[in-house]
Amino acid sequence: MTEFNEKQIEILQVAEQLFAEEGFDGTSVRDIAKKANINIAMISYYFGSKEKLLESLVLYRISGMRMHLENLYQENISPIEKIEKLIVYYIERVNKNRCMYQILHFELSNKKREINLEAFTEVKNQNLKFLEGIIKEGQEQGMFQSDINVTLLPTIIIGSFIHFQMNKVYYKEILGLKTEEDFENYVLNDLTAHIQKTIKALLVYEK
Repeated sequence: MTEFNEKQIEILQVAEQLFAEEGFDGTSVRDIAKKANINIAMISYYFGSKEKLLESLVLYRISGMRMHLENLYQENISPIEKIEKLIVYYIERVNKNRCMYQILHFELSNKKREINLEAFTEVKNQNLKFLEGIIKEGQEQGMFQSDINVTLLPTIIIGSFIHFQMNKVYYKEILGLKTEEDFENYVLNDLTAHIQKTIKALLVYEK
C-alpha cells in the first residue's frame, strides 16, 4: 500500500473536504492549494492531477482495511460474533469516511471522466470474500442457513447507514437527537445494533 508523507496527507484531507462540500467538478486544484496554504506546483509534484489526487485519496482511506479483516477472520470466536464485529467495523469506517464514500459513489455512477478506482472496487471485492468466508464457516457449523445471498448483505448494512444519514434532519427530530454528538452516538450504538439484529435474522432464522 502506498505510504504518504505528512504534507501529502494534509493535501488529501483538504481535497476530501472540498470535494464533499463543492463536488469534484466544483473544486479546482487552485482551491485545494489555497485552502492547504501551498502552491499549485506542490500538488502537481505529489499527485500529477486532480484525478490522480482522488485515486490517492482512495488508497489513503482504505489502507489497513485488509489487515483488519484478516485479523477478524482469524479470531477464535464464533461466526456470529465475527459478523457482529464486522458490522461494527463497517459502520464505524463508513461513518468516519463518509465524505470519501459520497465522492466515490458519485464518480462511479456518473463515469464522466477517466479515474482509476480499481483500488476501491478491489477493497469491496476483498470485503465480500471475507464475508463469504465467515458465512461459509457458519454454514459448515450448522449455525447459518444454506441459501444466503452473501452479495446482498453489504447492501443492507451500508444501505441502512446511508439512508439514515441522508435523512438526518428527519431522524434527529423523530428520535429526539438534539446534537450532532447525539446523532453520532445513535449511529454507532442503536443503528448498529439494529443492523446486527437484521443480519442475524437473515442468517439464522427460519423463513
